[in-house]
Amino acid sequence: MPDSRYTAPARLLHWIMAALILPMIPAGLIMVQPGLDRGLQNALFLYHKNAGVLLLVLVVARLVWRQMSPPPAPPAHLAGWQVRIAEATHLGLYVLLIVLPVAGYVRVRAGGFPIESLDALGIPALVPRSDTLADVAKTVHYLSGLAIAVLVAMHVGAALMHGIVKRDGVFSRMWPPLGGGPAPR
Repeated sequence: MPDSRYTAPARLLHWIMAALILPMIPAGLIMVQPGLDRGLQNALFLYHKNAGVLLLVLVVARLVWRQMSPPPAPPAHLAGWQVRIAEATHLGLYVLLIVLPVAGYVRVRAGGFPIESLDALGIPALVPRSDTLADVAKTVHYLSGLAIAVLVAMHVGAALMHGIVKRDGVFSRMWPPLGGGPAPR
């Protein structure tokens, strides 16, 4: 019987991305609040922009890895509706993990702002300076941010339910990030 766990690189990428994504949501919401201390605001913008660039690179790496090493089949004990919801949630997360950083990039660059990590690498802006384009990208980024917050909450909730309540081996397919034996079946 094949191992029901995700590969070590898939698990490691998952948890690195989770560690970056989870603080991105509150950082994104807090950094735009009026009256926020300017030093804190600048630090949050710096983190949010540059972590977004890193997340886009990581999601591309994750998608490439997923093509090279497909994930294990869903556990046989899961109901069909649970598998369909999990698949839809994962698809939504992958789509948003591309849309969000691209929209954020367009918003920042079209708005004439720096992305320090890309600037340090000498990577020029790929979009023209345009307030209209920046406003559209800002709206797409904001709405996508709300959507990913909902999907992340669903994903974490399902993981906790499987890991703590049901203890049915679904959570252990992705945990720990490295090492560990085969997941319980």
